[in-house]
Amino acid sequence: MNMTQQLQQARAQDLNRRWFLRDCGVGLAGIAAGSLLAADAKLSAAENPLVPRQPHFPAKAKRVIYIFQAGAPSHLELFDNKPELTKHNGQLPPAELLKGYRAAFINPNSALLGPKFKFARHGQCGLELSEVLPHTAKIADDICLIRTMQTEAVNHAPAQIMMNSGSQQFGRPSFGSWTTYGLGSESADLPGFVVLTSAKGTSGGASNYGCGFLPTMYGGTPFRSAGDPVLYLSNPKGIDSETQRASLDALNRLNDLSLQSTSDPEIAARIQSYEMAYRLQTSAPELMDLGQESQATLDKYGIKTPKDPSFARNCLLARRLVERGVRFVQLFHEAWDQHGNLTAGVKQNALDTDQASAALVTDLKERGLLQDTIVIWGGEFGRTPMVQGGNDGRDHHNRCFSLWLAGGGLKAGHVHGQTDELGFNVATDPVHVHDLHATLLHLLGFDHTRLTFRFQGRDYRLTDVHGQVVKQILS
Repeated sequence: MNMTQQLQQARAQDLNRRWFLRDCGVGLAGIAAGSLLAADAKLSAAENPLVPRQPHFPAKAKRVIYIFQAGAPSHLELFDNKPELTKHNGQLPPAELLKGYRAAFINPNSALLGPKFKFARHGQCGLELSEVLPHTAKIADDICLIRTMQTEAVNHAPAQIMMNSGSQQFGRPSFGSWTTYGLGSESADLPGFVVLTSAKGTSGGASNYGCGFLPTMYGGTPFRSAGDPVLYLSNPKGIDSETQRASLDALNRLNDLSLQSTSDPEIAARIQSYEMAYRLQTSAPELMDLGQESQATLDKYGIKTPKDPSFARNCLLARRLVERGVRFVQLFHEAWDQHGNLTAGVKQNALDTDQASAALVTDLKERGLLQDTIVIWGGEFGRTPMVQGGNDGRDHHNRCFSLWLAGGGLKAGHVHGQTDELGFNVATDPVHVHDLHATLLHLLGFDHTRLTFRFQGRDYRLTDVHGQVVKQILS
């Protein structure tokens, strides 16, 4: 029985139970039954689509923080040192290397461009990292670096959607949505999947965190960085909390009647959404108030003014969200598209993100949260070894790129895979996007081939018909 059928069965059982308690209870017994029903509804998958659920097997991790560095960070400037590329700077790439190769914008016969920064080894593991990542260097023994990621997509929007949903096409559920669909949420007062954005957002837009054909409660909820975290969270003038509660109760009764007659999961999701919005009026302002954090914590993340929007502030909010039971938190920071101005751009982006990213991992570890939290840092593809934009830029490159992970069930202080001497192709141990998704779901306790949802006559899954668990990166 797949997840869809389990939810349908739970919904049918819940409707039968509610019919018995409502229609067969009289007098004080009816009142008591109503009280029991109210408590039971908190645990019902039919009434609350985000009720916590068990995965297929015991999991190493139970929550995810995905730091999506949109725009494609250059692996050659950050994570994958290539002395041979420096040696051949300004020369044309070998002709045999370019057979069948198509770049997004440049002529593949453009000259090679050597890395712009120095590399050094760090930690007991000897992880080689760029000089622009001094804070990531301090957590070298905590991270698992994959240098051999691959994807089919060659442009930003399709590649971002592919990285987040397993498909280049719009309309598929995101990884965050599949996670909350499978596990539910441990937070009663916040959404199960929260989205935080800095820089300019993402080329792929809401499809990067949308629920696709899954029920809407599993989609990501964007939190704004200024004003109300969610639009229209505050009551309008003339509406107090008592009036709003009475209106919501009446609306829920009407929705519940429809739910009883149709068993439509979207109605259950609607009821839960209204209730969640009501609770958010208290929980969201408290969450966003960083005045509760110590100065030492703010300094660790590099937050100068707690109320000002920034990537660093979002990293600290991510920790606060998972502390409160939120299942999946995704940070989007699109600033890495260096077709030109590569040296200054990468240096500035690293300055904006390096300290807070490392602080998040350290903070989670100190609080005992890293052991069952997956942290992911990476973009949608890499950058070409060839030059674009005079002598200081790189084009899109999907044949190999790097990302790092940390936390529950991942091998710490580990490097997976090697690229060739120019950082052009994978030399050993390729990891496709589908393989990454299969591995992440495995860490969360799921067989990726069994976490499915029936839509338009067939079962869909995050990995489509592909994907292998990368066992070499598991601890």
